[in-house]
Amino acid sequence: MRRRRATAPALFLVPLLLAPLLLVLTAAGQAQAVGYRYWSFWDRTGGSWTYATQGPSTARPSDGDVEGFRFAVSEDSQDASKPRGNADFASVCARTEARAGAKRVALVLDFGTAADAPSAQTPPAPRTACARVPSDATAADALASVAKPLRYDTNALLCAIAGYPRTGCGEQVSAPHEPTASAHPRSGAPHHGPSAGLLAGVAAVVLLGAAAIWQARRRRG
Repeated sequence: MRRRRATAPALFLVPLLLAPLLLVLTAAGQAQAVGYRYWSFWDRTGGSWTYATQGPSTARPSDGDVEGFRFAVSEDSQDASKPRGNADFASVCARTEARAGAKRVALVLDFGTAADAPSAQTPPAPRTACARVPSDATAADALASVAKPLRYDTNALLCAIAGYPRTGCGEQVSAPHEPTASAHPRSGAPHHGPSAGLLAGVAAVVLLGAAAIWQARRRRG
C-alpha cells in the first residue's frame, strides 16, 4: 500500500510538467514565425543571386556587376526572397556606353508583391536600370543615381527605393504579415529563432521533471 501511495503523486506530476513545456515550445514556434518587412540586397554571379555580405553603403561593385534589391517580408537571410527575373548586365546596360573614370552597374529593383506590401500601398512593377557612376562609387551611390528618392532611417538602414514604401522601415510583422512591435534588421538579416528566455524556460521545465522523478524514486526506496 505504501508503494502505491508514493507513486501516485508522481504520475499526476507528469501532465502538470508537460503542460508548461508545451506552452514554451508553442511560444518558441510563434517567435520563429515573426518576420521583417525590408529591402534586402543581392549580388548576381552567373545566373544566380547571392545574399550580399556587405550593405550597399560599403559594397563597391566593379564595372559589369549586377546588383539586386528586393522588398519582402522575410524571417532571415536564409528565408529572404530573391529579386525576380533573369536580367543580366548585357541586357540592362546595352545602351549605356563605357566612359573613362566611370563604371557601369546593372541594378535590378524588385518592389515585391501585394502580400508583402504595407497596408494601403501598392508595389510598383519590377524594373532594371544601368547606373554609370565614378569608379570608386558604392552600390548605394549607384542606386541613388537611378532610383531617387531613397529613404534611410537614423541608423542608415535603407527604408525606401524610388519612394516605396511611403512609410515604415524594417518593422516586424507576423503571419499574415500584420505589423507587431517595431524592430529593425540592423545587420541586414533579422534575428531568427527562439529567444534566450524561451530556452531558459525549457531548461527549467526539464529540471523540474528530473526533480520529480528523483523524488518519486526516493519515496519508492
